[in-house]
Amino acid sequence: MKDITKYLDVSRETVLQWISNRSMPASKVGRLWKFKISEVDEWIRSGGAADKC
Repeated sequence: MKDITKYLDVSRETVLQWISNRSMPASKVGRLWKFKISEVDEWIRSGGAADKC
């Protein structure tokens, strides 16, 4: 989680909201969240992180 928040320059809370509300690609292994940077980059390019008006 720390690495992805630093990579995206957003808070932990923002990442958790994106996972639950906007289908951000992530996997939970035990108590840890795992991310593939390539999947997250594609999700961002496809508009997954964009504000919806």
